[in-house]
Amino acid sequence: MNKPTRSPWTWVPTLYFAEGLPYVMVMTVSVIMYKRFGLSNTEIALYTSWLYLPWVIKPFWSPFVDILKTKRWWIIAMQLLIGGGLAGVALTLPTPFYLQASLAFFWLLAFSSATHDIAADGFYMLALDDSQQSFFVGIRSTFYRLAMITGQGLLIILAGFLEQSTGKISLSWSITFFVLSGLFVAFFAYHNFILPYPAGDVERKDQTPKKILAEFVNTFASFFSKKGIILAIAFMFLYRLAEAMLVKLASPFLLDAREEGGLALSTQEVGLVYGTVGVIALTIGGIIGGIVASQKGLKFWLWPMALAITLPNVAYVFLSMTQPDNIWWVNMAVAIEQFGYGFGFTAYMLYLIYFSEGEHKTAYYSICTGFMALGMMLPGMAAGWIQEQLGYQHFFIFIMICTIPTLLLVPFMKIDPEFGKKKINDQTGN
Repeated sequence: MNKPTRSPWTWVPTLYFAEGLPYVMVMTVSVIMYKRFGLSNTEIALYTSWLYLPWVIKPFWSPFVDILKTKRWWIIAMQLLIGGGLAGVALTLPTPFYLQASLAFFWLLAFSSATHDIAADGFYMLALDDSQQSFFVGIRSTFYRLAMITGQGLLIILAGFLEQSTGKISLSWSITFFVLSGLFVAFFAYHNFILPYPAGDVERKDQTPKKILAEFVNTFASFFSKKGIILAIAFMFLYRLAEAMLVKLASPFLLDAREEGGLALSTQEVGLVYGTVGVIALTIGGIIGGIVASQKGLKFWLWPMALAITLPNVAYVFLSMTQPDNIWWVNMAVAIEQFGYGFGFTAYMLYLIYFSEGEHKTAYYSICTGFMALGMMLPGMAAGWIQEQLGYQHFFIFIMICTIPTLLLVPFMKIDPEFGKKKINDQTGN
């Protein structure tokens, strides 16, 4: 039976909005929520950093998503599972064992979200021809960023409003997660109806898990035999070393009381400052980074972008030392740091694409993103403990010291001067 053809406008925006939401809920919103529940920074950073693991090991099971069922099936199934996981978080928050139970559901969300990423990105390439992929790459990126604003901004503001209205933190966050759960049930129903049936999206019955595993082992071995592999892995780990720790403590710093070295912002204010103004600045930085890199290439912009992702971290040193009352100063400082991060992150993503060139480009890129996630996970796990030992002022000074390895590494990077010029493909990263 012939399936109806769907315009990409009916599903690309919603698919990538649905891809961005669970990631931001697991990685960012969970940090703010646990802070409001009274967990220490050490506990928050350790527990939530472990949630990166599904994205770290994603390359190991992505080949099996290709052969078991269709990508359309995986998208629909994962959206339903994400909706159930969000409902599970909502149901367990008011209970005495909320921490263990909610973390278990966050793990379910993380694995479901990582699997959804694999299926959605593969489906995008199968359902659209080359010209459509080029046209919609900006659209998908925009809606992924809108999902970040919704998760880190609007939903945090909603939770803060409910905290003020009800006076009950657990109830407020439970309602917020129920709202999001309902949204994903709607995504499930909508995409089950609207997603097209690409001719190439079929089960690969000619392949078996054994064949796929053998192919993956060979691909993995060839990746680690690539020229410059040690320097490349060092770059993947160290380029975002400072940011990996900063991102875990930014929201707790904004929320903590002034006597503890924080800025004592309300939940709603954090949703506005970090989740809205910050994400908009991050997005603008990324857009400008992509534009300028397309003009002169990655090699030319590597130094400016490395400086952009490291030096603006001094904004948090300023905030921790001055503890300004004026929300506009806080907004400006966070916007500067996030703009620099967005601009500088362009070089990181381009380098992953550059190092992935070769016979198994897609598989190589998947392995690189695993290292990218690991580079965020390991430093983040220790960040909370380090902050509690040093205090916020000295922690942010320590963050500045952690930018030094990034800058020391840049002169050793060997990159084709022509790479990146006029042919940048936007990539969504973790």
